[in-house]
Amino acid sequence: MKIRNYITVSILSLGIFAACSQADEKIAFGIDTNTISVDAVGGVKKVKVSASENWVATSNVPWISVSPANGDKSQECSLNIDSAITNTVRNGVVRIVKVDNKAEYQEIKIEQKGFDYAITLDEPSVEIENYASLDKRYFDVRVKTNVDFDVQIPDSVSNWVKVEQYEVDLNHGIRPREVNVRFTWGINSRDRVRAAEVLFAPSKDSPITSDMLVRNDRLYINQGAAEPIERGTRAGDSVALLSISRTLEVWSSDWESSGEKMDNWDGVTLWEEGMAGYVDSLKGRVKSAEFYMFSTKEGIPFEVQYLTGAEELTFYSNTNTFQLNLSCGEYICKLTQLKRLTIGAYGLTELHPDFTKLSNLEYLDLGSNNFERVPEILTPDNFPKLHALRMANNQRRLVYDLSNNILTNFGGLYQHTKYDSKTQTFGEFPTWLLKWEPGTNQKNEPVTGLDTLVLSVNYLQGSIPSFEDDPDVGYYSPEDIASADTLPNKLLTVKRVMPQLKFFALNLNRLTGALPDWILWHPSLDWWDPYTLLFTQEGKDEQGNLTGFTNEPANLNYYYKEYTKKEMANATDDSESGSDTGTKR
Repeated sequence: MKIRNYITVSILSLGIFAACSQADEKIAFGIDTNTISVDAVGGVKKVKVSASENWVATSNVPWISVSPANGDKSQECSLNIDSAITNTVRNGVVRIVKVDNKAEYQEIKIEQKGFDYAITLDEPSVEIENYASLDKRYFDVRVKTNVDFDVQIPDSVSNWVKVEQYEVDLNHGIRPREVNVRFTWGINSRDRVRAAEVLFAPSKDSPITSDMLVRNDRLYINQGAAEPIERGTRAGDSVALLSISRTLEVWSSDWESSGEKMDNWDGVTLWEEGMAGYVDSLKGRVKSAEFYMFSTKEGIPFEVQYLTGAEELTFYSNTNTFQLNLSCGEYICKLTQLKRLTIGAYGLTELHPDFTKLSNLEYLDLGSNNFERVPEILTPDNFPKLHALRMANNQRRLVYDLSNNILTNFGGLYQHTKYDSKTQTFGEFPTWLLKWEPGTNQKNEPVTGLDTLVLSVNYLQGSIPSFEDDPDVGYYSPEDIASADTLPNKLLTVKRVMPQLKFFALNLNRLTGALPDWILWHPSLDWWDPYTLLFTQEGKDEQGNLTGFTNEPANLNYYYKEYTKKEMANATDDSESGSDTGTKR
């Protein structure tokens, strides 16, 4: 019985095995799809191969690969399809062939779309604050594109939205590339929001035009409003001072932390009754303010425009000034009531065109900046009330010998008298400053005339203008002599150049040649401390000449010999009067 059952089980097992083998042999060779459509970005598509014997898969194009590329039974294959490189449709075929019967195969036709021309933005809308420190006033925009593009910023917003350099790399066909574009923005000083719309358009050199783009995103920038500052009030002045100090990053300001009233703030003077120019509307407001030792890479902060009662402002000692190329900015130019202004050691190389609005200035100090030239807007026409102009120490770098120099842009008013190798002459001294005398200007306004002119420690070269050949500059007249009891007749042979000048400094430039008579016999020469602030020059000029004047007097005895009515004349030893310096006429 047991033997019979064993035989029966064995026979059944053999039958089942045979049946399974026969079933495997009956699997039809085939695939679950014969066509595939894919987007331009490519990707992976799955295909099921049905088979009971060995097979091999091949592609007729390099942009399609199959994995696995062979098998010996049914298996799922991955078709790896690269991204497109054109804007047109492309086709490929994958063939799956039986190894033992190559005449029997299956084909999969793949159609891939091309890329559309497009410029798209990850974030088409940006929200920014009205203010941030300079190093934080930017944002980045990720642009996906297969077109070289230009960023078009409307003129109406170009004063506060700017784009930095960027590069679109299209070396891989028209596959879209991601480009990082950095925008910088300016402060919004107004108490209302503002917006900008920026277009990304195909570049001028691109064969693609805007109408060929399937998608062309725009960037929308929205900037918040400034916190309102109450103009014309004591409270507004207080907020403005704190904001300026914060923006400049003044090192030692304790206005905010001291808890003191503005009356007790260091460097701040408020209007009080009895002060010259006082009116009731100014009571308790800022009359003058000083900002020292700070760090900024911009012009005067916008909050300065709210100090509408101030007569005097001082900004002095910025960090790394020799590295900077700044303008004073537009906001300081709104304070048309200013009488005294110092912007020193700030890093200035230019004044804003609107600086001419400060026509009430009487004192201007632009010393220790980086000016290559005296700003051309500094004229009697624009500043008829100005009597003191100081532009000392505009040397960005110290160059002792200008003839052995490879530096450029080193400040020091150098461009005025730069040596011209073609004409073999030095440039023109800023002579208009030496003609800034009392009178009337071209606007028929009364001109005060400069009584203080400081151009020390710069790179002025050549000789000081003598004006001997200038018909516009006359000689002292008998009326001039009669008008002051100290003036000698000697002046009748001397050019009348700025007789009102009480303080004149030109020391430590690169000047050479002869001192002109108008200086040697000027009515205020002995007040100028000339041996310190005028005659002393330094270094070599561009021709290698040691600086200094050929006719520098040993002392002023010659001068007091003529100016007999001056106090020092009586102390002069006539025996040591020296030569009669100056040109005889």
